[in-house]
Amino acid sequence: MRLTFFLTIIIFYSNSIFADIIKPNPNIKPEDVIKIQLSSLMKNNEPYINAGIEQTWEFAHPSNRAFTGPIQRFTQMMYAPSYSVMLNHLQHYILDVKLEDGEAFFFIELTSEDGRMYGFKWILNIVKVDGPFKNCWMTSSVSTPMPLSTDS
Repeated sequence: MRLTFFLTIIIFYSNSIFADIIKPNPNIKPEDVIKIQLSSLMKNNEPYINAGIEQTWEFAHPSNRAFTGPIQRFTQMMYAPSYSVMLNHLQHYILDVKLEDGEAFFFIELTSEDGRMYGFKWILNIVKVDGPFKNCWMTSSVSTPMPLSTDS
């Protein structure tokens, strides 16, 4: 009886945690993909540790996933000095650069947790191959951060 109750609580808690992850679908516009990813990284550990990284990974283009490896490797990459500035950042601005034929280019200005400003080139592509992500906008590339200020 206690074991059943305990297992029920664990299953309920697990399902409620993962219910917050937004999955790619063809109706999500490229600028909304970036908003989802950046807002999640801004609050990386809500509602659980590395939820923001997991949400960001959901919108990683299949070609990007092949390059960055599985989610565990992607998480390690996000904690590396070059990308960790995205985690728990204070604010961000999404600048629309160019949208053409299945490819979207954006420039992101981001203020890190320590108050430094960085810029990123963010590229999305529509997935053209058959599969669960067909016709979805997904992130194919994010540059390493470019310092925009030296003050903290």
